[in-house]
Amino acid sequence: MQITTSDALADYCRRLAESRTIGIDTEFVSEYTYRPRLCLIQLIDDRGEVALVDAMAVDDLAPLWMALVEGNHELILHAGRSEMEFCLRDAGRLPSNVFDVQIAAGLAGIDYPASYGLLIAKVLGAKPNKHETRTDWRRRPLSARQIEYAADDVRHLHPLREALVQRLESLGRVDWLGEEMTHWRQRIEHDQTRENWRRVSGNSGLDRRSLAVLRELWRWREKEAARRDKPVRHVLRDDLLAEIARRKTADPKRICSVRGLDRGDLRRRLGELARHIQRALDLPDDECPTKSAGHETPQLAVLGQFLFSALGSVCREKSLAPAMVGNPNQVRELVSHRLYGRPEHPPALARGWRAEVVGNLFEELLAGKKSVRITDPASDHPLAFDAIQ
Repeated sequence: MQITTSDALADYCRRLAESRTIGIDTEFVSEYTYRPRLCLIQLIDDRGEVALVDAMAVDDLAPLWMALVEGNHELILHAGRSEMEFCLRDAGRLPSNVFDVQIAAGLAGIDYPASYGLLIAKVLGAKPNKHETRTDWRRRPLSARQIEYAADDVRHLHPLREALVQRLESLGRVDWLGEEMTHWRQRIEHDQTRENWRRVSGNSGLDRRSLAVLRELWRWREKEAARRDKPVRHVLRDDLLAEIARRKTADPKRICSVRGLDRGDLRRRLGELARHIQRALDLPDDECPTKSAGHETPQLAVLGQFLFSALGSVCREKSLAPAMVGNPNQVRELVSHRLYGRPEHPPALARGWRAEVVGNLFEELLAGKKSVRITDPASDHPLAFDAIQ
């Protein structure tokens, strides 16, 4: 079923309210605009009926997103961060009951992050539809092949959910998934409301004044990208942002001497850039951003590398995807918290099911309460951890 009008969408939303489980996927294009342009929404109810909502034809999609957040149902998706961001912008909040098959697969020890096609093949033993992966979903009319591909993106969600629930139940990890989905939703909400200027690549090593310049330039870039409806990288690249911040000058001549700022549109904005930089340079010292807390000592590097290797061994033994549990930065955060008290709040590996899997073990290793030895070098999990008497 294809939905191309607001009246048809309203009628469909009334029927969708009766479904206990709803699978959802979206097709969007993000290369050319400030925010991804939503082109198509695919849904499947618990009766197996597939609906394709043409997001470029329907004037107002808010009724659909409101139906998804208000209903007493479970929403099933794969790597659904983008879908949740669309929902948050249109409905103002997120659904309370969400099942992401990619996250569930990681907790079930299959892989993480696993593509949809890989999960279909590994979990269901079916052959995924690999056509149209690079299609331009803005073009109309959609071909029969595109429609079939889009529908296939939701047809497998219900059987994937059922198979993964069975695996999680056998492993005793259903509660882990609930905990993870709650934190996942919280991170999405948090990321949509905070300024993410610290994610600009190349900011490591900047002092507090340079960070103030970087923050001011990031704010200008966000507003300019939104005004022009262009990706932020098309306005000013991260490396240029960091280099200008590092120089800490509002002199237009010195700003334009940065290689890469020779574009005509940027040269025309040099005065504006200089004003924003000067605003950061005029800030009182105590209003400049603080540097990210960190103790990159040789000891932290060695311990982080060692414990991350141990994490992989523990996860393989417990049938967990290591990338689902933690990354090298999170391991170093745990070590830094244990050795230096930073960050002040317990890091991710010291909370919830992650603490149960590796966090408590690492705490005992760092405290000298346990030792590690090699059992079988040829094993997938060659390490053993013994209590020290």
